Amino acid sequence: MEFLINNEDKFGDALDGIKEEQSKIKHLTNLGMQNLSHFRRGFDKQQRLCSVVLLCYIVHALHMLQTMSHFIRSPISHGSHERERKRLDLMRQLVHTEKCRDIIRMGPEAFMLLCHKLRGTGYVKDTIRSTVEEQVAKFLHIIGHNVKNRTVSFFFRRSGETVSRHFHNVLRAIISLEDEFLVQPSGRDVPPQILNNSRFYPFFKDCIGAIDGTHIRVKVPRAKAARFRGRKDYPTQNVLAACNFDMKFTYVLPGWESTASDSRILKDALSREDSLKIPEGKYYLGDAGFMLKRGVLTPYRGVRYHLKEYSTRSPQNSKELFNHRHASLRNVIERCFGVLKKRFPILSTGTEPFYSFEVMTDIVLACCILHNFLMGVDVDETLIAEVDRELLQQEIDRSQPQQQRDDDYRLGTILRDDVAIRMWNVYPI
Repeated sequence: MEFLINNEDKFGDALDGIKEEQSKIKHLTNLGMQNLSHFRRGFDKQQRLCSVVLLCYIVHALHMLQTMSHFIRSPISHGSHERERKRLDLMRQLVHTEKCRDIIRMGPEAFMLLCHKLRGTGYVKDTIRSTVEEQVAKFLHIIGHNVKNRTVSFFFRRSGETVSRHFHNVLRAIISLEDEFLVQPSGRDVPPQILNNSRFYPFFKDCIGAIDGTHIRVKVPRAKAARFRGRKDYPTQNVLAACNFDMKFTYVLPGWESTASDSRILKDALSREDSLKIPEGKYYLGDAGFMLKRGVLTPYRGVRYHLKEYSTRSPQNSKELFNHRHASLRNVIERCFGVLKKRFPILSTGTEPFYSFEVMTDIVLACCILHNFLMGVDVDETLIAEVDRELLQQEIDRSQPQQQRDDDYRLGTILRDDVAIRMWNVYPI
């Protein structure tokens, strides 16, 4: 009994101890919560203070930027106005003076008409900073003088990127006019240059024009250079073109490597989707580089041909007479190429082009389109006369590649002989 009483006392003391510890723990917990609440209030206060300080710094920085821009804006604006003034002065000289022909290879009226046409394509547009006229002028200056973008960017006070972008926009716009300016003949009418000349009519009444190839330098990877290096020491593309007797191109096929023969390129031109079309019973005049056929009448081989060779002695037989008059008519394609390259030196340069092979191919086509446009609205007789003088002084190329003879060749031979004999029969000896 005594044992139970003593243990009960100890148990009561333990409970009291536990209650006392619980009371201490509760007190400490309350104290901790108070301290944590106090810490949170202090942290929030510090955070708000930092936010206010940061905001003050931002406001101060913005104020400083605004103050600095006030002092910097004036010289920048002045420089921009000065560049714009010089551009306007340059464009004014192009449009209102004969300097236009020297700088962009055409007269002011033709230039404005071209800009109107190109504006209508939608590929070139007036912007706040640049007019269509300025963009077209930059393009024409590049192809008319074979200069780099950096040269044009200096004169027009534009960045190289802007000049390049405008160049390609104008290039696309010109090529979009291909269907309007490269029109193949229907063959329904006899060309007036033949109809009104007794030397050619009625003998060449079925002739619709002349055809030939010309070489234009290109830039190609070294691995492909051998294919593009033919007669020249540097890579060139062989461009096949046909023209009428108004000195306008009717068909242009650029992009062939220079080692390809004219006959091979012609075969491709006649079979491709955008083909060279020769109406039934009609023909083009070609030089000895082409294979004689019904659609392409070539001169007699081993017989005097070039006009220069007839300057001292007139034709002595039917073959010489045919070759002489054939050369007189076919000469139109050489004159076309001569004027084209004189007007746009980017096609005749001996230095490596600044543009890739693909871009140069498009440039060739664009230049031919521009040539036709100008032959319709701005014929440069001085330029044509200069080309004619140079053609008379050219060295005669007597190379005559071998030709494959087939049925088409024999039919071409019959046609050529018939024309030659009929001309000789009425030729006054």
